[in-house]
Amino acid sequence: QVQLVESGGGLVQAGGSLRLSCAASGNIRSIADMGWYRQAPGKQRELVAGITLSGSTNYADSVKGRFKISRNNANNTAYLQMNSLKPEDTAVYYCNAHDAARYYWGQGTQVTVSS
Repeated sequence: QVQLVESGGGLVQAGGSLRLSCAASGNIRSIADMGWYRQAPGKQRELVAGITLSGSTNYADSVKGRFKISRNNANNTAYLQMNSLKPEDTAVYYCNAHDAARYYWGQGTQVTVSS
């Protein structure tokens, strides 16, 4: 069993930056891949960035070159560094993690980018 808690969301101006954190607890050694998803009003939840246990990453085309996902094994935390933010990035951002059998979700953190 894994618990995920996101933090770091807020209101920022276009062009600014935010760093989201996802703190994992529970059976953290079972976690394989982790990822960040987002859901904007009226849209489906989409994968923003993913990172494997070995550190391989992938990004949605809309955020390539602007966002960077990372993970810290020492404090069991995943991060999403968000630079050059656009109003289109406004969404609730969710942390995701999975082990061999289950997917886990955090409660989400709101990111609002003003123009």
